[in-house]
Amino acid sequence: MTSFTTDTETVLRPTTGDGDHDRFAHYVKKDEILPSTIEGTPVKALCGKVWIPSRDPNNFGVCPTCKEIYEGLQPGDD
Repeated sequence: MTSFTTDTETVLRPTTGDGDHDRFAHYVKKDEILPSTIEGTPVKALCGKVWIPSRDPNNFGVCPTCKEIYEGLQPGDD
């Protein structure tokens, strides 16, 4: 007869890096939005994050770094 044990252990794996970028909506150049939506091409946010958008940005708060950069732009720089 085979016996099994039910002992379990939780292992915490702290992460470092840019993981918080995934919790925010980011500012992207207007001319990158449509091609990304249609063709699935990556976009680059003002903060430097590069990704293929697939989620509704209205479900997230604005990235503080993107917001700071955006507010520092002159009219017409977008």
